[in-house]
Amino acid sequence: MNNTLLKIQHPPLHFRISHSTVSRLPPSIHLFPKLSFQSSSLSFSRTAQCFKFSSLSKIKPSVYCDDEEETEGPRKGSVEFEDLAPNGDVFRKTLRLVECSMFAAVTGLVYFLSNSLSIENYFGCFFSLPIVISSIRWGVACGRKQLVATVMLLFVLSGPVKAINYLLTHGILGFTMGALWRLGANWSVSICLCTIARSMGAMGYVFTTSFLIRENILALITINIHASLSYVFAAIGINVVPSMNFIYSLFGILVLLNSASFVFLLHLLYSVFLTRMGMKASLRLPRWLEKAI
Repeated sequence: MNNTLLKIQHPPLHFRISHSTVSRLPPSIHLFPKLSFQSSSLSFSRTAQCFKFSSLSKIKPSVYCDDEEETEGPRKGSVEFEDLAPNGDVFRKTLRLVECSMFAAVTGLVYFLSNSLSIENYFGCFFSLPIVISSIRWGVACGRKQLVATVMLLFVLSGPVKAINYLLTHGILGFTMGALWRLGANWSVSICLCTIARSMGAMGYVFTTSFLIRENILALITINIHASLSYVFAAIGINVVPSMNFIYSLFGILVLLNSASFVFLLHLLYSVFLTRMGMKASLRLPRWLEKAI
């Protein structure tokens, strides 16, 4: 019985390792048991002691601004402020986008209301002006994009017929005039090419209308011209019947004269208007018009 009490009261033994022993052990022995393929040489133990887990790469969250960026902050910030300045690239691109969008919206709305109220003849000379302004200010590509945006807006508002009519009668003319004025062409070249563009648009408008109403409008026009000339020749006393080739040639000449007069008036009107807007430096006006203005 006494032996049993002595055994119970005897404190249990603990396995202890001194601090000096732990410091002398390599890290591989501290963490893992010694494997069969591990070498007990001194060189391997030194290599194991040099191995540290803290040398592993740590994943850090991406930070927008660190110490180096703070030191370089004024230089980078100045570049960003330069981009947002009135002469910066970002500011000019934003201004170009907003201006072209507003011009396209206003042109489409005015054309839609003019057709709805039957007052297109009073504002027809101004429908090409926004495209000319955009082409002169921002380039030919900007004028083309504005033309496409206006046509698409009219397509949504009033259907394909009104959109095609605007494209043929005003859009092609405005884009041609704006591109030529942007490139600095003379008035003679500009009037000739714009006259051709206006004539092609007028003939396209005639053909489109003929297709929609299922009637050959061009034949009706030429027949009426032939009848009128025959009546005039008979009244004068000339016994000549004009041929249809002569009627077609006369019709083409009349269309070109009408387009040329309209284009010349548009050149005068737009020159005065853009000069009053302060864009005279971007225009190439003839001498007689510069003296008059």
